[in-house]
Amino acid sequence: MLALMTAYVCPRCGIRSPADALTWCCPQCRGPWDLEFTSAPVSLTSLASRVNSLWRYEEALPLATGAPRVTLGEGRTPLVPLTDGVSAKLDFLMPTLSFKDRGAVMLAELARRLSPPRVLADSSGNAGTAIAAYCARAGLDCVVYVPEGTSAKKLEQMRAHGAHVTVVPGDREATARAARDAADEPGTFYASHVYNPHFLHGTKTYVYELWEDLGGRLPDTLVVPAGNGTLLLGAALAVEELYGHGLIDSRPALIAVQAEAVAPLAEAFAAGADDLLAPSDARPTLAEGIAIPNPPRAAQILRAVRATGGTFLTVTEDQLHAAQVDLARRGLFVEPTAAACWAATRASTPRPGLTVLPLCGAGAKTGLGGGRG
Repeated sequence: MLALMTAYVCPRCGIRSPADALTWCCPQCRGPWDLEFTSAPVSLTSLASRVNSLWRYEEALPLATGAPRVTLGEGRTPLVPLTDGVSAKLDFLMPTLSFKDRGAVMLAELARRLSPPRVLADSSGNAGTAIAAYCARAGLDCVVYVPEGTSAKKLEQMRAHGAHVTVVPGDREATARAARDAADEPGTFYASHVYNPHFLHGTKTYVYELWEDLGGRLPDTLVVPAGNGTLLLGAALAVEELYGHGLIDSRPALIAVQAEAVAPLAEAFAAGADDLLAPSDARPTLAEGIAIPNPPRAAQILRAVRATGGTFLTVTEDQLHAAQVDLARRGLFVEPTAAACWAATRASTPRPGLTVLPLCGAGAKTGLGGGRG
């Protein structure tokens, strides 16, 4: 039996909304939705004969019923060793050169089924290029709001896919506010990688692929970047599903990484807080893809890390640059944000067992030591 979506639910207020509605947030607290959804166990032995995209894990995915589905052959990225006990999953080899394709394909498929008059997204770069590409694949027009200073290469990619790009004066937070205001306009499908939980159910395939690649087990430690936390929360979802279905014996520790310059989650975690301590401002950092001063799902991120016995690590600008250069010398050219997890791993005490980290975005999008994630 294929898993089916049911409804959105606010984790704070308990308010529900049909999953086929265009209501993009909780009408009471304006917070992001969760998806009321129950997965079925995936059969490891059946995967060899399945489609070579993230839709191969159909039992675990909402929107898996019905065909054809939007796809660019995303997923199934290589897992390669970096050092003894540490491997990297090369998610920068996705169709649009970032892990954001995992969630974008879910949002594009949902939008295709709903056929809204308007699709809107906001991004500092990678999510926007992914949404633009998958909307193009689905035959949907979309508008992407971006902050000024967004990488010219990423803007070119969005426009090449046919997206209408709106440059918002100010930083990433100003862009998000402008997009949320526009999302309230009637007939708008807000393809938000933060507010729409379908995105998280796409990013959870990162862990399902690790489970498949490792023959039905998971690494002992998962190191993940944490800005808005979309990969981390997707990973947490997958871990709980696999454990709940008896497909793994134990949960790996989640280690979340932030840039020292913008580390509101790490600060809240160190203080033992359940949510952000106070609104903060973003300072300049090479890891601009995770430079999120006020992530809307902060409480969920903190809870997910604590539930696995994990922790937060922060990295300096010098460590980020050195890690990006080191990876390039190993044949892996990634953008600075994508080097954050390797920077943290190099600077920390090795954990027992296997550690896996993602390399999330290609260096070809930004160049060495700069650009937006």
